[in-house]
Amino acid sequence: GFEWSILDSWDARYEELVSYVKEFGNSRVPQKFARNPVLGRWVNKQRSDYKKFQPGIASCSLTGDKIQLLNKIGFEWNILDSWDA
Repeated sequence: GFEWSILDSWDARYEELVSYVKEFGNSRVPQKFARNPVLGRWVNKQRSDYKKFQPGIASCSLTGDKIQLLNKIGFEWNILDSWDA
C-alpha cells in the first residue's frame, strides 16, 4: 500500500484541494466532506492556522509560502464573510 509521510502530507492535501477547486469552482470544502473527510478537516485547519499566523503565533504550522500557494488557487480564508456577500 501507499504510505504518506508527514513531510509531504501538506503537499498532498494541497494537490487534493487544487483538484477540488477545479471540480467545484471554490475552496469551500465542507468540514465533513463525504468523498474526502481528511481534506475537509485539513482545509479547516488551514483557516484556523491562518488566524494564528496573522498575529505571529509561533506554534502555527502555516508559513508565508503555504499562504501564497493557497492564495494562488483562490483560497477563502474566512468563509463566513464570503457566504454573506
